[in-house]
Amino acid sequence: MVDTKPLLPASNSDGSYLTGSRVNILKPIKVYLTIFCGLLAIGLFAALLIGNYWSDNARIHGSLATSTSKRTHPLRPVSRGPAQGVSEKTSGIWAGVSRGPTQGVSEKTNRVRAGVPWNILPEPWNSTMLEWQRTAFHFQPEKNWMNGPLFYNGWYHFFYQYNPKGAVWGDIVWGHAVSKDLINWFHLPLAMVADQWYDKNGVWTGSATILPDGKIVMLYTGSTTEAVQVQNLAFPANHSDPFLIDWVKYHGNPVLVPPPGIYKKDFRDPTTAWLTSEGKWRITIGSKRDKTGISLVYDTKDFINYEMLEGELHAVSGTGMWECVDFFPVSKTEEKGLDTSINGPEVKHVVKVSLDDDRHDYYALGTYHEKNGSWIPDLPEIDVGIGIRYDYGIFYASKTFYDQNKNRRVLWGWIGEGDSEAADMEKGWASLQSIPRTILFDNNTGTNLLQWPVEEIESLRLNSTEFEKVEVKAGSVVPLDVGPGSQLDIIAEFEMDKEALKKATGSNITFSCQTGGGAAKSGALGPFGILVLADESLSEQTPVYFYIAKDSDGDLKTFFCTDLSRSSKAPDVDKQIFGSYVPVLKDENLSLRVLVDHSIVESFAQGGRTVITSRIYPTEAIDGASRVFLFNNATETCVIASVKIWQMDSAFIRPYSDDDDKDDDDRKSSAPCLLLCPINYIVSCVTCLYFIYLVSKLS
Repeated sequence: MVDTKPLLPASNSDGSYLTGSRVNILKPIKVYLTIFCGLLAIGLFAALLIGNYWSDNARIHGSLATSTSKRTHPLRPVSRGPAQGVSEKTSGIWAGVSRGPTQGVSEKTNRVRAGVPWNILPEPWNSTMLEWQRTAFHFQPEKNWMNGPLFYNGWYHFFYQYNPKGAVWGDIVWGHAVSKDLINWFHLPLAMVADQWYDKNGVWTGSATILPDGKIVMLYTGSTTEAVQVQNLAFPANHSDPFLIDWVKYHGNPVLVPPPGIYKKDFRDPTTAWLTSEGKWRITIGSKRDKTGISLVYDTKDFINYEMLEGELHAVSGTGMWECVDFFPVSKTEEKGLDTSINGPEVKHVVKVSLDDDRHDYYALGTYHEKNGSWIPDLPEIDVGIGIRYDYGIFYASKTFYDQNKNRRVLWGWIGEGDSEAADMEKGWASLQSIPRTILFDNNTGTNLLQWPVEEIESLRLNSTEFEKVEVKAGSVVPLDVGPGSQLDIIAEFEMDKEALKKATGSNITFSCQTGGGAAKSGALGPFGILVLADESLSEQTPVYFYIAKDSDGDLKTFFCTDLSRSSKAPDVDKQIFGSYVPVLKDENLSLRVLVDHSIVESFAQGGRTVITSRIYPTEAIDGASRVFLFNNATETCVIASVKIWQMDSAFIRPYSDDDDKDDDDRKSSAPCLLLCPINYIVSCVTCLYFIYLVSKLS
């Protein structure tokens, strides 16, 4: 009920109004105002202390080094800790999991490293070392085991495979997180759980399609109670909800089952749908026949009823099961991404597959023929599964999405662990996501895609240090004074001695990163590059480097590698040498970018033509003991290096709360009142004193 006389004083029990003197009425008001202002001041002062506490604790890995240039940035809490988890694959709405021969078992269950069983945590691990491994600006769930997002109503949504019960594979459901910038994330409640007969054994990989009317449909693979892989339909319960919290599974699921001739466990991972010229929606699903990897093609008008096309989108013999197939266009003329339905003469189409047999992601460029739903590679010798990989390190089950917010295509991949399962159990988490990468066609080579970290990652850059034209002589190591080396963004360019390139003797021996002896093996023109996650004595180090090979005909070929052989003193971790050939065109200097985030190192050569992602588990080169060096192990050439290194802030990743300010700037601040509290405190105190003054004047 509305109070019709809200400003009248209170009445006595007999209905007459109180009439005391003005002084007697105002004295209690003065007292109340004084008490109120005092409490307000105390509260604001406490908020100021709390804000400073959180900002101080956001830097648990040591102070930043003095640098040549500085920029201010809101401090963020480090989303880290021993009980923070992960899962096997994340996907943009691509959140399902596909299983291979060890279905239902952690990928590391039977792995033995250096004679150390998977379930025994050996020396020298301790809690400090294990806690250091949790990343600061890569997406991870809060805890446990995890395995592209889409942009909708102002938010990026990421759905990922997640085991809420432990740091190993199993009990797979869909986790859900949202972001305004693909870097800072809020965890939301689980999006879908395994609660129906058609997905009882797991809610696996799926893809979202945004329809012309703005609505979303989701197709995902479910594993039935009989372990049959089927395709199911789901959609948001409320499209007006920007967070897409609740999802409804179609009552008539499954909408697709394995067709004749396809094994029940070889039918999974539907793609985002694209429109044909006839107005139908088209999808492709990964499978195999014997050892031939294939992608089946279906048309639909309503996402409920489907027509299977004859033949396949593509097939490659000997490649085995195709998981997480992705199909999308890239522009040959513009540096921007394209919606999945775009086609025409200025477009090439990419087919990407995740090979279940070797757990790597391969892609190829080619021509799409809409009429019969087929795709032909430009170069059969580098066809899907036998040619170019997205990433030559640990990177799997990737998925792209078209970001209509910024007209770009974005790639995300799942990064598994390279340590033992015993370590995962002790940490309470396993695996994470790569930094989202933009995808573009490389017009300079005509054969490659370019991958590059999304521009938003640069918002985390703090102090930078530059080193201009540093001479790195043959056989030398040069320290770079940048402070702690656990969270870095590094850009480097190397100029070669052209005379040395001409004089070097050629060889008929074929070089490869894996068999070339690593960074310690000297050659005429390499290796040279940068050492990250290294301790002062170099007893632990991870070289990221180039190696130039010259054949007997005098032709040069450049390789980009990462050597983990001395990355850790622990016996239960992977210590492989990763890498591959990288195209280098005439008059190009060699360039690289390296993102270091504790136990993950992402390296990009020549603008992203070749990429390597590594998991590193040092025991000594952690926290303040981690250093950066330039090195040159070539015998016949020196190199000139120009390097710029930024210390990196931590991303803001935590559960969403209804109390969170909807303002995006406030979302990115670890302590929203950090800058405002001192001002508000002073203003509030002055305001209170002014009111007391006015009341005293009235009295």
